[in-house]
Amino acid sequence: MAYKVKEVANLVGISVRTLHHYDEIDLLKPDQISEAGYRLYSEEDLAVLQQILFFRELDFPLKKIKDIITNPDFDQEEALHLHRSMLLEKRSRLDQLLASIDKTILHMKGEIRMSQKEKFEGFDFSSNPYEQEARNRWGDKAVDESNQKISNLTKGEQKNMKEEMNHLFIRMAAIRHLRADSSEAQALMDEWFTWLNKMGTYSKEGFKGLGQLYVDDPRFTKNIDQFGEGLSLFLRDAMAFYSDTKGL
Repeated sequence: MAYKVKEVANLVGISVRTLHHYDEIDLLKPDQISEAGYRLYSEEDLAVLQQILFFRELDFPLKKIKDIITNPDFDQEEALHLHRSMLLEKRSRLDQLLASIDKTILHMKGEIRMSQKEKFEGFDFSSNPYEQEARNRWGDKAVDESNQKISNLTKGEQKNMKEEMNHLFIRMAAIRHLRADSSEAQALMDEWFTWLNKMGTYSKEGFKGLGQLYVDDPRFTKNIDQFGEGLSLFLRDAMAFYSDTKGL
């Protein structure tokens, strides 16, 4: 059976414009075009679309999805098992965040007391699901050094490292309304640069590039902006100014 673009849009719940965009970037091209010029999608096309939407739900950028599903070794069934595993992990994390929201509401009503640490339970930046992007942008050396340093830490030290990082994000979020080149912002950028170099070796370009990645990659943006809306944009600008002016 063949489906017209509007039929697919209604069936799936996405816009016709989105399907047109997927066609234009060669992510999902319809199986055929009718004599009247209508895009016609096959059952196989819909199976591919489902894969794309699973990847989007997991915050994969379109370019990465295209690279994955056009790889000759791509296996749809294997991918579905991977989607399931990742979505279960995401659900667990969302459950933690929802629990934190419920406790925060009760705290605001004065019904319970909630520590500062409890307010940020569920936020986890200790893992790095974007390692390949880092390797592509800055080479293997910084990533390998960072991984080696982390693996050498005890569980207690890794926990302390995570808490230090979250505390820095909280402090940076608190001043995100200031200018990126303000003395307060640049003092925190100095701390952030120093902290990152405990885990790896970040050059001037690497530090600035990392800040840009916070904005370019929606997964980074989503995680960072949980500490405060617009924090990723603030960090991009503050890290760029720090890199351009500190002579690193």
